Amino acid sequence: MSTRSSSLPLDALGRGSIALAVVAVQAVAFTVAYSLGRPTLYAIFAILSAAGLGAATHRGAFGVAMATLGSVLLVALGLPLLVFAARQSPDLVIEAAIDPAVHRVLYLGVYAPLLAAVASLTFGVPLAYHLSRGFPVQSLVESLVDLPLVVPHSVAGIVVLAGFGEGGAFPNLSVFGTLTGMVLALTFVSAPYAVNAAREAFESVDDRLEYAARIHGASPWQAFRRVTGPLAVRGMVTGGVLAWARSVSEFGAVVVVAYSVEFFYPPAGERVVAQHAPVFVWNLFQRGGLDESGAVAALLLGVSAAIFLLVRWLTADATTTRGVA
Repeated sequence: MSTRSSSLPLDALGRGSIALAVVAVQAVAFTVAYSLGRPTLYAIFAILSAAGLGAATHRGAFGVAMATLGSVLLVALGLPLLVFAARQSPDLVIEAAIDPAVHRVLYLGVYAPLLAAVASLTFGVPLAYHLSRGFPVQSLVESLVDLPLVVPHSVAGIVVLAGFGEGGAFPNLSVFGTLTGMVLALTFVSAPYAVNAAREAFESVDDRLEYAARIHGASPWQAFRRVTGPLAVRGMVTGGVLAWARSVSEFGAVVVVAYSVEFFYPPAGERVVAQHAPVFVWNLFQRGGLDESGAVAALLLGVSAAIFLLVRWLTADATTTRGVA
């Protein structure tokens, strides 16, 4: 049965051209609605235009309903960001962008989450592999892994401080007010994302492929390195990106464990003191209100989005077509 009838009638123009046209139309529509002081009009337009695109897929009422309902969530997620970006004062954003204190905050806001993501993957991938293969107390371990997802993050900070701080499991480890403590707190709240994504990736790999490698003489490590690992790498990368993104936004645990930390700052060639970006933005909001904190928040959003998209772009092709190495 032919599938051409379900494709977009504008496919002849190319999907890239269609995407650019949709983005351009949406941008113009938002600009007009915002200039009129009626962002609600844009929300209505966005939902109706999604319904129109759904109709263009020739999938009938089902396609229209799915596109319309999906667009409601996209509007809920995207409209606040668009309004937030439109409300920023360019002067305040430029002033924040050239402030050395903001540079240190942005550096720490990327660097510490990166360390947490690396730690989550380093220790989370082996755990995810075992979870995907099953063992007697798996349910208990899975519950322990998922527990940080439901624990209030201020509580998570207290738990980390009790477990690893003064009087904790490692008496010689300096945690309170240190970069080490910040990374521990970030890892505590973000590791479940890395473990669960990697576990789902391992579970999607056919066990028979690994078994075939073993009966052909491969050791467990060789079977993992040449078969299971390459096939599951996309899930592992996704888990690392999710862990990093979750760490960038963490506030509660960090403000308890490491409100301000000292760390080596390469651009200055010396150790400096700064706060994690969400903590810094909160303090700025308390002192300067929405306008001043919004400028730094806009920079943090821009940096985070750029890194997120870059990682996705760099890993997309490398993780979709590779098979057995």
